[in-house]
Amino acid sequence: MAAPPRQRPAATGGHLPVMLDEVLDTLAPQDGDIIIDGTFGGGGYSRAILKAAKCSVVGIDRDLDAIVRAEKLTEEFPRFLPLLGRFGELDELAVQAGYPAVDGVVLDIGVSSFQIDEADRGFSFQKDGPLDMRMGAAGASAADVVNLMGERDLANVIFRLGEEKNSRRIARAVVERRASEPFRTTMDLASVVEAAVGGRKGARAHPATQTFQAIRMYVNDELGELARGLNAAERALKPGGRLVVVTFHSLEDRLVKIWMRERTGGVPAGSRHVPLLARPKPPSFAQITNKALQPSENEVETNPRARSARLRAVVRTDAAALGGPADDGMDLPPISELEAKR
Repeated sequence: MAAPPRQRPAATGGHLPVMLDEVLDTLAPQDGDIIIDGTFGGGGYSRAILKAAKCSVVGIDRDLDAIVRAEKLTEEFPRFLPLLGRFGELDELAVQAGYPAVDGVVLDIGVSSFQIDEADRGFSFQKDGPLDMRMGAAGASAADVVNLMGERDLANVIFRLGEEKNSRRIARAVVERRASEPFRTTMDLASVVEAAVGGRKGARAHPATQTFQAIRMYVNDELGELARGLNAAERALKPGGRLVVVTFHSLEDRLVKIWMRERTGGVPAGSRHVPLLARPKPPSFAQITNKALQPSENEVETNPRARSARLRAVVRTDAAALGGPADDGMDLPPISELEAKR
């Protein structure tokens, strides 16, 4: 007789943890484990992990609002510890919490439903709000990007992070408009983008969707943070520890795929530019999933946000961490250059 499906955590504010059953199956928490939920968000993964085993969970988030939500979970589960910070520093945060090595790390990459739903955060053009998009409280905002960045750099951001083919046209329209009046709100930017590219007949998405994605990813250095987070997980996990990563678009998934392939012994094809290593280092991970897992049809039907989700998982070996630079490969100007212009 088939086992009954797991009881999914109750949604809070419209938030549903994506691919929860697959996350629990690949993470496989056990009694006594120390697990890091590097992207706490709405707490769906943390709550489910704490219910699945008598383990301890460290929930990390750079968003102070998420930490306020996380503190409420400690009342129900004393085994839960919320920490304000970036998952790119999860190994350092774990050491500070008294955990020099951990048994599992789970990362749910991207913006949370809470951030999208709150107009004041400026992540979405569905509700008008200040043009912010910062997951944390500091640094340059989306308004700084569209009001201060040079046209060529802005076009590159929109093209590379948003995969928007009309990036040059959009950047030109933004620069022309800001010459007379700076951008302040989400709807303001969305209307200029829409006017620049025109309506897309039959398209399900708004014409500004990819531009907003690109600017959000740039403001929060999301690919760079992901690269740093993967390296931090490699350092933090003990032999046998598991790393589970859920991504939501191709740029994220490609970065994770390449990183995991290198860590599990896959060697890129040699060329005259990058010759093969004569003696590659022992792999620091072994595969759990041979290819990316996708959400079930039933989950996509009940939670459309899950449609683009991909899950990849690996288990730590006893080999030394391979380390290396945490480069996102985008070759874009650092956000610090805009911060200096504010």
